[in-house]
Amino acid sequence: MEKFNVVVSGFDRYEDVEVNPSYEVPKALEDQGLLPLSGDDGALEGVDVTITAVSLPVSFSQAWPMLRQVLDRVHPNVVVATGLKHAARGIALERCATNLRDASNDEHEQNTGDLIPVRPDGPAAYWTRLPLRSILSDFSSHGIPATLSSDAGTYVCNSLFYNLLNWTSQQEHVLSGFVSFPLVNESSSHEYGLPLKQQIAAGQAVVSRSVRYFQEPTASDILLV
Repeated sequence: MEKFNVVVSGFDRYEDVEVNPSYEVPKALEDQGLLPLSGDDGALEGVDVTITAVSLPVSFSQAWPMLRQVLDRVHPNVVVATGLKHAARGIALERCATNLRDASNDEHEQNTGDLIPVRPDGPAAYWTRLPLRSILSDFSSHGIPATLSSDAGTYVCNSLFYNLLNWTSQQEHVLSGFVSFPLVNESSSHEYGLPLKQQIAAGQAVVSRSVRYFQEPTASDILLV
């Protein structure tokens, strides 16, 4: 049986957010594993996927070092970092991590309001390594609202994403990327957010499709531009 190690990260808590999907979804994936979606084609039969969830502090200085420790211990094939977008109506698949962070939100920088590099010696940006086209197709088949996002902003999510992709660029045969979840909204209204169960299903689809892509990569699956 082919074995895959997957790390799914999220964040501990966000201010004024009672139920944090980027904490709940990784935990559910670790606990439940890859429960098949309705109509799944069974392509992961004969594959043993172990998911390790890690919850990170919302901190420039602490989030990436903590995730890096887990990566060094687990040696994953796939890494999916997750965060929260308050004003989102569905799942946001992040395409690009930029080498910028907002110094005014950095606990170790003076409150200048300037944008500074995540890594002064790094390139301007990295593209995701996840098969976004296939993931979006799965989402559409199962009625999961989703969109592509140009970048993850200039706060901790983007900084973590950039450091993750920088690390990935130095590894052999590792896929990684970033997914932003909306607020948890269990009502049927058209306001922001999605039910938690649907967000967990989205997380399972992201991991399943990424493992399949790892097995049989197709260049056209990586990006939609």
